[in-house]
Order: sequence, then C-alpha cells, then structure tokens
Amino acid sequence: MRIQLPQEKPQDVLAALLAPEMVEVNNLIKNRMASDAAPRIPEVTGHLIDAGGKRLRPLLTLASAEMCGNKSPYHIHLAATVEFIHTATLLHDDVVDESKQRRGRPTANLLWDNQSSVLVGDYLFSRSFQLMVETGNLRVLDILANASATIAEGEVLQLTVAQNLSTSEDTYLKVIRGKTAALFEAACKVGGVISNANEKIIDALASYGDALGICFQITDDLLDYNGSAANLGKSIGDDFRERKMSLPLIKVLKKSNAAEKDFWKRTIEIGDQKNNDLDYALELMSKHNALNDTLNDAVFWSNKAKESIITLPKSPLRDVLLELPDYVVSRLS
Repeated sequence: MRIQLPQEKPQDVLAALLAPEMVEVNNLIKNRMASDAAPRIPEVTGHLIDAGGKRLRPLLTLASAEMCGNKSPYHIHLAATVEFIHTATLLHDDVVDESKQRRGRPTANLLWDNQSSVLVGDYLFSRSFQLMVETGNLRVLDILANASATIAEGEVLQLTVAQNLSTSEDTYLKVIRGKTAALFEAACKVGGVISNANEKIIDALASYGDALGICFQITDDLLDYNGSAANLGKSIGDDFRERKMSLPLIKVLKKSNAAEKDFWKRTIEIGDQKNNDLDYALELMSKHNALNDTLNDAVFWSNKAKESIITLPKSPLRDVLLELPDYVVSRLS
C-alpha cells in the first residue's frame, strides 16, 4: 500500500500558517532554557533543540488553539511546555537506550555524559511545570501532569518488556500510547482547553492527537527496518540491535517457525548478535509480510486520526491537520 506524498509537507505548511506564534514560542523556549547558575544547561538543551527538530507537538497546540478561536496569550506557554517535555524525554531516552545519534547529530550523553543528560532533562521538566502554572488554568496543569506521568509509565513498561518474545500487540500499544501518543494527545487537548472550546471539540482534538501519535510511533518503528539513515537521523536497525519489541518484530514472531524462533531467541532474548543477523531478520520480516502488516496498522491509525476531526469546522488549519496523518505514513513510500 502506498500513500501519495503531498507536494508540500503538511508540517511545513502548518509552520508557515503559525509562523508569528512559533517565533514567540521559540523566544520563550530560549529564554526559559537559560541558566546563569549552570551554563551546561543551555549548552545541552541548545544542542538538541537547535538540531532541527520539527516542533510538531507545539505546532499541534498552536493549531488546536487557533482552530478553537483562542483569545488567551497562554497558548504560547503551552506550546513551549510540550516542547520542553518532549526534549526532556529525548534526553532521558538517549541515556536509557545508550544512543549515539539523534537528529543526525551525536547525542548529548555522548558529547557530555549521562549525568548531564539526565539532570538537564529534569531541569526541563521543572521548567515545563513552571510554564503550566503561569497559565493559571488548573485543568491544563492536570492534563499535562497526567501526560508526563503516562510518558514515564510507557517508558518503564517498554523497559520491562524488553527482550520478552511473548510481548503482545496489546502491550506494544500500551507502550507507545504512553511514551509517544500521550504527549500528542495532551498537546492537542490543551489547545482546546485554553481556548474554552466546546467539550466535543476538545474530545475530538484529543482523539486526533492520540491516533496521530500512535500512527507516528508505528511508522517510526517501521522506518527503523525499512527506512534510510538520512531520513531517520540514526542508524538503520537500531531497534534490532537494542533488542526492542517493536511492532514489526512482534508480527514476524507470530508467523515464525521453530527454527526461526530460535534465531529470534538468540538475537533478541539472549542478545547474541552476529554480523549478518540484521539482514536475516529483514529477510524473515519480508517472508512473513510483517513490514506490510505493520504499514496497514499505521494506515488504520492515520485514518482514525482524520476521522476524529473531519466534522470540525472547515479551515486552512483543519485541512492541514487532515493531511498530516497521511504524510506521516507517506515517509514509508
């Protein structure tokens, strides 16, 4: 199945439509990541934030607020908040995964050390909560605090099921709903809440964020096996080498015979990997159609995201948000 790639990337169109607001968000981010007491904080944070990230999550907050006729100045605070939370989780993830590359550049933990990455991540979490409190909106604080806790739960769950060949697709969904979709959902939802939108609209935005986040993570997991290093900003097969129970692996395990399951047990459960094992893993995934089956799941969640907001009032922003899920999947084409 192929998804037609839009002529313009929806995220770029979104950024253009929201350019003045994003200038304010970026200025607020730079201001709040500063620290006179600990110069390493802006060094580490700036290394990651300036690496060319898509700023997709803050864009979703701004777009949701704008679609709901926002009159509050605090949508800027909330957009910066979700970017701080996201950046903090990346810093922590790279330590947990012992990653060496992020967005095509060496990771902060490689350039500095694990301690710096963890502590700067903690600093950004603290900054994010300061920004939330400044909105004076208790419901917003509740949504983003719950999302932060859910992200941590998802990461811990992923850690506990790592190398567990009996991991089910339901458990995988719980992991990615926690570690990825929770922040997408919260980013969209708080945009509606800060704008005092109708509850049905807020629910629609939350459902869109949830489905988009799931689609995004499934696609990322699939790209790890059939993408390109240039597009990923990291090495192909990292999930295999790190023995992560991502969806392509879960799907191929279902159809593997006894000998093939022995291969997976050696490489994933035991961790005894040889030079050509990744090539054979890809061969098995192709043989059992695991990659295409994973793509079909990504398309399912892409469609679910679009269905969530199709009934919202037509606007240029809504139309771009409708294109975004297809674009996420089109990266696989």
